[in-house]
Amino acid sequence: MTAQTTLTDRVEAQLRAVRDPQADLSVFEAGFVQDIAVEAGDVTIETDLTAVDGDTADEIVEATLRAVDDVDGVESVHVESTSPSSEGRSAVEAFDHVIAVASAKGGVGKSTTATHLACGLAADNDVALFDADIHGPNVPGLLDISGPVHSSDEGDPLPVRTGGMDVMSVGLMEDGAPLAWRGAMAHDALEDLFSNTAWRNDDVLVIDLPPGTGDVVLTTLQEVPVDGVVVVTTPFHASVSDTSRTVELFRDNDVPVLGTVVNMAEYVCDCCGEANDLFAEAAGPSGIGDLDARVLARLPFTHDLQGTPTPGDVPGPIVDLTDAVADAAETAGEVDVPDGAIDIRGLPAQERKDCVRERFGELSSGEAFVLVSDRDPTPVGPFLGQLAEAPREAFDPFEVSRETPDDWLLRTVKP
Repeated sequence: MTAQTTLTDRVEAQLRAVRDPQADLSVFEAGFVQDIAVEAGDVTIETDLTAVDGDTADEIVEATLRAVDDVDGVESVHVESTSPSSEGRSAVEAFDHVIAVASAKGGVGKSTTATHLACGLAADNDVALFDADIHGPNVPGLLDISGPVHSSDEGDPLPVRTGGMDVMSVGLMEDGAPLAWRGAMAHDALEDLFSNTAWRNDDVLVIDLPPGTGDVVLTTLQEVPVDGVVVVTTPFHASVSDTSRTVELFRDNDVPVLGTVVNMAEYVCDCCGEANDLFAEAAGPSGIGDLDARVLARLPFTHDLQGTPTPGDVPGPIVDLTDAVADAAETAGEVDVPDGAIDIRGLPAQERKDCVRERFGELSSGEAFVLVSDRDPTPVGPFLGQLAEAPREAFDPFEVSRETPDDWLLRTVKP
């Protein structure tokens, strides 16, 4: 833990003793503290006190200054007030990148991955995190934040701020209440938040989707311009099998799949340092290697990923994941055509066959044949068999992968 983080923790602990004299809530519970910035011994506290009268606001500011000034290591403390106006605030469409995090099943660490990813991206970007898991909103608990959610002058909900990162979740509005909304209610609630949340940040929006492929997921795909999705799975065969279908769902809805995250890939023993597999990876069609999407990261089962993440300061495995996701997002929707490949996208049927025949005829036995197509090229296999006068089984390997919603690659070797 760094010295700055330690000082931030001490400042936060001291602030939790400062209370709203009217509601008998801490300044965090009342939503007054929006952000805490610590640089060396200088502390700046960003507050929103528009919900109380002027005298009460002055009283809270004075109590805040006294409390923080007594913290060991604080050299100066400043309280800055913010006015919750939506002027200049961003709608979802204004974000440079929108990245969704999904999973086929619950319990695979999707929300944990989404929250850590957002915190990792916050090191170099102005990031917002939207918790769309309307039936199980876990993001507030993972970040240790709470409501209430305040409104701008225009009545739009304002995200809660933590470490300079915007966060919005139904869990911030229904703090502690069980959520059992039906489809129409969930659709309306999400649509309202997607359309009206007055974001302060507008670089990257990370959306934590609910598990599965139900109404909320499809609503998100329809209402939000998602640039790419990261799908989280464990190595367990049932999870991998369902993840394959989820990947196809997104591609069928024209959403680029940036890749998969294999969570809880291993556990390193604290005593002996030996790495142990938590799940036996299945062979064949249920194995990780058969997922039709690149693996962005294999995250270990570790205490570092079970703590409260801090925007801009994340464990090493998340730094690597963040870099991989950022790189994938830059080229989302594009396919990297390998050298020597033939590209038959957009060609009429006869020209496709002529190009395949010509290229295949140029190859010697044992040379690679790579094809880029805008439709599933699996039926090309029998045609190659005719050209080679060999059975389909003679082509080993014969691999077809869907690189984007509209682009496939076929890789094989001339027998």
